Amino acid sequence: MNARSGATDVSGGKPMLTLLQGFELRRRGVEIELPHVAQKLIAFLAMQPRAVQRLFVASTLWIDADEERANASLRTTLWRLSRANCELVRAVGSTLSLVPDLSVDCRVAATRARCIIERPDDYCRHDIDLLGRRGELLPDWYDDWVLIERERLRELRMRALESLSRSLSAIGNYALAAEAALAAIACEPLRESASRALVAAYMEEGNQADALRAYELYREQLWGALGLKPSDRMEMLVARLRCT
Repeated sequence: MNARSGATDVSGGKPMLTLLQGFELRRRGVEIELPHVAQKLIAFLAMQPRAVQRLFVASTLWIDADEERANASLRTTLWRLSRANCELVRAVGSTLSLVPDLSVDCRVAATRARCIIERPDDYCRHDIDLLGRRGELLPDWYDDWVLIERERLRELRMRALESLSRSLSAIGNYALAAEAALAAIACEPLRESASRALVAAYMEEGNQADALRAYELYREQLWGALGLKPSDRMEMLVARLRCT
């Protein structure tokens, strides 16, 4: 079992779907091989909050085909999935969804991110790894619906990590506050709110040199990549250091 799948299988025999860092479907530690078109269907359904109409699925996944050919392609793909010896898709009337017991890593990440944004004091150490170190959603896929979902999840994860960093600083857990901010920066180095969270955590801890170093690194990267300067809000934060 590779690093993305974890050291042990805690699913109790239920299938586990990984979409962060790439598509992987496992059951009892054994990878289930699927054709790419079947992978796309499973991934698309994993992105939906509820059961969706067959026509919507077909027209999104086979966008260049007419309605008849798109529906035929969907039927063929569902038939291929039925031969996978593992129930993955539930069809009820004209709607499709994933089976309820299929664990999906990006759904878990999104749920935890929303919980932290709403209640930043409700966290566990694992959250930083889950939100900051699991990689992008299907990074080597370039379908329009994937790009949209990738950006939505990225923004959700970044906001959760920044909120977590501020909350941890407020209770004096500066080490984890800095770790959460650094996880956000690793995902998006030019995101100022993440760098501000890191600078603030260092300042609250009394590590002025680290705070200035984090600021200078962000300023240099921002100028080198975009020719921009930090915002007035960042400058005002760092000005507190220079006045001491």
